[in-house]
Amino acid sequence: MKKTILISMLFAIASTTLNSCKKEYFCDCKKVYSGSSGTTTSDDGVYTFTDSRTRAESRCNQEEKTGTDLLGGNYSRECEIR
Repeated sequence: MKKTILISMLFAIASTTLNSCKKEYFCDCKKVYSGSSGTTTSDDGVYTFTDSRTRAESRCNQEEKTGTDLLGGNYSRECEIR
């Protein structure tokens, strides 16, 4: 009986410890267009990551990129965790 209670308590502590590191983080992304008329910024999505802060930041940074749109304007996509 004591072994069962002890094993149950250890399992409860272990599962609480493992789950406590994961939280919900939001990744806000914006597109910054640059051209001859200056720069323009627009919202480009919000992503939700349920993970550790380090992993969520890494996944958010993977959403960043640069490129050229169909009209020939250059843009960069900047993302930030909150």
